[in-house]
Formats: sequence, structure tokens, C-alpha cells
Amino acid sequence: MSAAAVSIISAGAFFLFGLLTGVIKYQQIMASPQGRAHIYIDICHRASLMYAFACVLIYQFVLISQLPEWLEMLSVILLVGYFATAVISYFVHGIKQDTRNQLRLADGEKAGFIHKSIPVYMWTLIAGEIGGFLVLFYGVIIELV
Repeated sequence: MSAAAVSIISAGAFFLFGLLTGVIKYQQIMASPQGRAHIYIDICHRASLMYAFACVLIYQFVLISQLPEWLEMLSVILLVGYFATAVISYFVHGIKQDTRNQLRLADGEKAGFIHKSIPVYMWTLIAGEIGGFLVLFYGVIIELV
């Protein structure tokens, strides 16, 4: 499978997930006395839709870039992989309704392995997303300039 195929299939998957989480958001709004969905269902819904269009942008960059396929694939996997882990974590917190801020401990909660590893994950996410995009952007620039 090519980097372009992964990008466009990911766009479709994120868009579909955004639509499905929209249904969950609507159900939570209707069931809530305040008329609101849980913050993480709302974030998940919006992020899924935004990542769908980000994947279309990535697809276009892959089509223009003439970098080696392995490098484009690595960049796409980093971007899409981190997009997916973010959306999954939003979804889990939104369904469980266990927090309003996944980066902070609840009062009285002790930091376990997962919570202690969040800063490492966040820094790898930052490096992976920005680095993956910079590679593709570089490929576009050298092709167009």
C-alpha cells in the first residue's frame, strides 16, 4: 500500500468516525440536563472531522512530493498514527466520562505508569507530527521550487 493510499483511506476513516461520534454527541446532549455532551466526546467529534481534512492535505502533499516512498510512508504513519491515538484517547474518556482534563490527575488520584508516561507520549507526538509534516512539506517545496 502506498503513502497516498494510507492518507486517503485514513481521511475516510476519520471522517466516518467523526460522523459516528456526532451521533454519540447528539445522544449525550439529549440525555443531559444541561444540554451538553461530555467535553471529550465533543473534542473527539471535532478532532476526527479536522483530522479527516488534515489527511486529505497530507494526501495532496504525498502526491506532489517526490521523496522516497519509504520516507513518505514513515511520515504518513507518524502523522496518522498520532492523530488516531489522540482521537482514541478522547473517545475513551468521553465514553467513560472519567475526566475533564486527561493530562491532570483527579483529586486524590495517584500517578500510575500510564499517567507518568503522558509527558513522554506528548513530546513524541509533538516530534512525530511536526517532523512527519516537515518531511512532506520539504518534499513539496523541493518539487515546486
